[in-house]
Amino acid sequence: MRANGIDLHVLEAGVGPAVVLLHGFPELAYSWRHQLPALADAGYRAVAPDMRGYGRSSRPEEVSAYGLDDLCGDVVGLLDALAIDKAVVVGHDWGAMVAWGVALRTPGRLHGVVGMSVPFIPRPTRPPVANFEARNPGVFFYISYFQAPGVADADLGADPRTTVTRILTAWAGGSSEGGVLGPDDGRGLVERIPEPGALPTWITQEELDVYVTEFARTGFTGGINWYRNMDRNWERSAHLAGAKVEVPAFFIAGALDGAIRMWSPERMEGWLLDPRGTVLVEGAGHWVQQEQPAEVNTALVGFLDGLDLGG
Repeated sequence: MRANGIDLHVLEAGVGPAVVLLHGFPELAYSWRHQLPALADAGYRAVAPDMRGYGRSSRPEEVSAYGLDDLCGDVVGLLDALAIDKAVVVGHDWGAMVAWGVALRTPGRLHGVVGMSVPFIPRPTRPPVANFEARNPGVFFYISYFQAPGVADADLGADPRTTVTRILTAWAGGSSEGGVLGPDDGRGLVERIPEPGALPTWITQEELDVYVTEFARTGFTGGINWYRNMDRNWERSAHLAGAKVEVPAFFIAGALDGAIRMWSPERMEGWLLDPRGTVLVEGAGHWVQQEQPAEVNTALVGFLDGLDLGG
């Protein structure tokens, strides 16, 4: 599907008011496999794209093509391509940052917004990556590690099966956070993440193989490039300083998710003009919609059913 000047591969299910599902890193539209049929059964049209740089969607070569303005433009372009006037946008991880970004930039296209794992983060006073590095010399942080062209790409791409397996298992509920922070001792990210003894019960080998196959084909550069634009996003968003989310907003995360220890949901207080609640799913980590799909689907449908979707 052509949208915003690129091709987006899209999964769809159901008819009714539109719900657009945006995945994060390192994921695919497939990450919403449990939500697509549940939303369809509840009377909604669920739409999940492989995001720019991922899967079977376009992967532009220029790093600058992965800025937040472009990613938000992809969502609006997708709505235009599908002749959808207004939708609810749901985003997980980096997809949550895109969902919040769409809510700030084009609130007239949304009935509501749902963030998963990453809460709404007001624009900081300084560029985030440069600020972290200046304040934490000698500390390994995966976002800083992703900045240098080619380095993390080679690390993660050397053995996609090991990379995907370690990331999906180490950042799940009941596991460690797996190398996102630590002393800068020369090791890359993958080496820092523990090898699991066995797959967790929430993902089968066949499901894991879907991710492995796609990232073996595409590499990880597209997704990493999102991180390489973080300071550039800050530079280009001065007009959004102090902006608040106007549309109805909802937040879901795993209670064991390391992301909410770095970015607390409490930081959203006062920045959401129509907050509809926060759900922390017990026992779930970062991949909440895959780890505990029944709980997530119940919370998500409850939020959707409470919206006025007639306009």
